Amino acid sequence: MLEADDLAIFPVDVWISDAVQWVALNLRPLFIAIKWPIENLLTFIDGIMHATPFPVMVLVMALLAYVLANRNIAIFTVIVLVLIAAMGVWDPAMTTLALISTAIFFCAVIGLPIGIWSARSDRVWNIVRPVLDVMQTTPTFVYLVPVVMLFGVGTVPGEVAVVIAAAPPLIRFTNLGIRMVDHEIVEAGMAFGANRRQLLWEIQIPMAIPTILGGLNQTVLTAMVMSVVVAMIGAEGLGLIVLQGIGRLDVGRAAIGGIAIVLLAMMLDRITQKMAEPKRASARSRWLAAFNLDRIFSRRDEGEPVATQSGSNA
Repeated sequence: MLEADDLAIFPVDVWISDAVQWVALNLRPLFIAIKWPIENLLTFIDGIMHATPFPVMVLVMALLAYVLANRNIAIFTVIVLVLIAAMGVWDPAMTTLALISTAIFFCAVIGLPIGIWSARSDRVWNIVRPVLDVMQTTPTFVYLVPVVMLFGVGTVPGEVAVVIAAAPPLIRFTNLGIRMVDHEIVEAGMAFGANRRQLLWEIQIPMAIPTILGGLNQTVLTAMVMSVVVAMIGAEGLGLIVLQGIGRLDVGRAAIGGIAIVLLAMMLDRITQKMAEPKRASARSRWLAAFNLDRIFSRRDEGEPVATQSGSNA
């Protein structure tokens, strides 16, 4: 009887294995060059966070939460950090926070330009979109095999996997936010002589900021999830505590690692959610005023005719 396995005529697994091995052997300098800035920035941020005394770190994080969000979230941040320290996982939590901070930086450096480029070109978006589909639907564990083969094991290769997994939401939301900007505002900017660069930086991006920050929120949460998974390839932090607890059947150790991850994720989620709250009304008036477009829209809302430049000169 003919079985389904007998119908396989494309050895895709062999092709992929051979391709990854060829890349690992022949493009090693490229991956060393990719690894270098990630390793240095991660080491720098991790060193600062571990060298900063606990009270100072709590104060800095609370002030940052107050500036980016509000007083309630600043108080919540203090409570979260105190609870994490009280559970005895402060150092691993700082490593995880350094891992997430570095991932957010590189996701922004990679994701924002690609998202902007995709928003300004349908052809680019048609190429980028299926790549993002593959990246977001691929199981997180699948990332680990090529990352280990290309970058080795440790915290830095784990950081690479986190960046790869967390960048797609920021790219999608950046593209969506710029495309959703009111066409009337863009046309009015063009009528006042704004070029493509001015339209992008002075109208489209400022008005797309809430949507872009929503993508940043999703990037942060995805990075938190991946910070646990990458412990399987030697990345340090709270994920390693969870993995050690599972390996030793130590429920308590796994639980405190999991609780600390949840608390840290809630803290970052609250801050980034507050940053992403829509304030389009104030943003619109501020950026329209830069082009004197507020006068156009106020007259249009009142039903008054808008005088052209030639008419006013006449």
